[in-house]
Amino acid sequence: MSPTRRLIRASVAPRSVRWRSAILLAIAGAVAAEDTEGIVYKRLTLQDLMDIEVMSVSREEEPLLQAASSIQVVTGEDIERSGATTLAQALRQAPNLQVAQIDSRAWAVSARGFNSSTSNKLLVMVDGRTIYTPLFAGVFWDQQGVFLPDVDRIEVISGPGATLWGANAVNGVINVISKDAADTQGLLVEGAAGNELEALGGARYGGKIGEDVAYRVYGRYRQFDDSVLPDGSGADDDWRFGQGGTRIDWRPAPATDLTLQGDAYGGDIEQRDTNDDVTIAGGDALARWTQRLADDSDLQLQAYYDRTHRRIPNLFVQDLDTYDLDFQHRFPIGDRNAVIWGLGYRLMDDNIGNSAALAFVPANTQRDLISAFAQDEIAVVPELVDLTIGSKFERNDYTGWEVQPSVRLAWRPHDEHTVWGGVSRAVRTPSRIDTEFYLPGAAPFVIAGGPDFESEVLWAYEVGYRLQPMEWLSLSLTVFYHDYDDIRSLEPAAPPAATPQIIGNGLTARSYGAELSADCRATEWLRLRGGYTELRLDFDRQAGSAATGDGTSEARDSEHLLTAGTQVDLAARWQFDVWYRYIGRIESQEVPEYHEANARIGWLPWPELELSLVGQNLLHDQHAEFGAPATRREIERSVYGKFQWRF
Repeated sequence: MSPTRRLIRASVAPRSVRWRSAILLAIAGAVAAEDTEGIVYKRLTLQDLMDIEVMSVSREEEPLLQAASSIQVVTGEDIERSGATTLAQALRQAPNLQVAQIDSRAWAVSARGFNSSTSNKLLVMVDGRTIYTPLFAGVFWDQQGVFLPDVDRIEVISGPGATLWGANAVNGVINVISKDAADTQGLLVEGAAGNELEALGGARYGGKIGEDVAYRVYGRYRQFDDSVLPDGSGADDDWRFGQGGTRIDWRPAPATDLTLQGDAYGGDIEQRDTNDDVTIAGGDALARWTQRLADDSDLQLQAYYDRTHRRIPNLFVQDLDTYDLDFQHRFPIGDRNAVIWGLGYRLMDDNIGNSAALAFVPANTQRDLISAFAQDEIAVVPELVDLTIGSKFERNDYTGWEVQPSVRLAWRPHDEHTVWGGVSRAVRTPSRIDTEFYLPGAAPFVIAGGPDFESEVLWAYEVGYRLQPMEWLSLSLTVFYHDYDDIRSLEPAAPPAATPQIIGNGLTARSYGAELSADCRATEWLRLRGGYTELRLDFDRQAGSAATGDGTSEARDSEHLLTAGTQVDLAARWQFDVWYRYIGRIESQEVPEYHEANARIGWLPWPELELSLVGQNLLHDQHAEFGAPATRREIERSVYGKFQWRF
């Protein structure tokens, strides 16, 4: 923690069978011992939530109220009480994200625009591991089997984070942070069933080896029904997913921490009009060593290996191995400077099995990513004004060295007020789909990757104000303007002929808008929260470009996003939660505006046992959230019963 922050701190199955299963699960239970784990965040006041320390803004822990960024925190309690069963569902709790469900298992997730099924300007990390595919510079959300009961919090930054986190942290950063193994002791068993969530079962056990080593192991299985076509018929895309993993936290010395963790998963997804399912599988292993040198100084070394497999019959097979090594060092210089710097190396070994429908050439590649960063937080006026300057330097195999600087100024006139502003440069480096993609898989091609494709560039300008005017109320407002160059386009190779088209950098874009959020805890038993985002995004052709599109294939966003929720703790251990969202029309896909609501009723007959009934998308039998009319899937109303037992 910097000297300034330290000074400031001194002064968050068949339907009938499914319904019967849901009812049985909702009334099931057992008596357990009195001493249980409990959920830490359930007893926190709003002041406690604002004092939650986040680390995604500056790579060091700082109170949420003082963070000079548009950051939202989704706590473990928020996830539990939302009824979410997947990571993408949990992200709906962040009011600064656009989250749209495409079908039974695919999602479009973005911040500040450029939403699509292959969104490529949002960096997502799970416990320090980047869940990224070089295929399209984004995330396959159906492969992210995070065990939600183990999540401590999700930090969501809207706006660039490239100075610290590197390329592709262009429009935002999502950082999923799990609980320490010492905080998940004992046995947890959960189960659920309903009409869309057909089955869920999981268990976790945590224990200790001596006083210094804590561990946990878990396993989980989920099965989902298919989405539907606009006429109400099934889309035949139901899916099944199983996962398991472990974590060990060891403190061999008072100032030394060592974490070892790993996961393995597998699943299959039904395909319409074929008997050959999509299959997904993979695993990861991570080791992290942290050595505290002093209160304001530490070293951290992290290494991980990630393996992913995806097979889509008649399209492609991908086997990706990622090796990553990251080092960082934090230390003060005098009383006014807090410096953090680091080095990183990543090797991605990507192997593609091509098809007649499409191809990546060369099919097998090895790509290196070398990076370094440095940042200095300067106490210009101690306890009042901080200036943060820094830059990331990255070398990739497509465009060479990229520089991504940032300057941020924070003014804290009072402990409950933070006014901040920032200017940042971020880049989205080329992916395989930009440079090595061919459609169809053999000549003559309709679309071909651009061998000279350059990085997409963003200059971002932000101003924000976060305040807590009363102990029970917090507010946050951010206004932003983004200026993009070299945005991806399709360029005719030999105009006026319509084909072939080459992937190029023929577009520019500008976006601007505002993000507002509020959190209110007027009483111990009632919490109200919500947010509103306004977004405008315009495209132009660059000089000399003959781009065939107007940017609509890159950005499929609503201009309006409104969310509001309430958590109510009633007498006799009852809970009632409602979450409402309004999404404006997506013009480029002709997706109409819609209102939706989720609700949850929970009952704790004993402290160890929680029974709940969850309803999702309650306002419509089915509705569209994303996709062109010709291929659109729609999302049905879902109801399921769940139990969770700790002992």
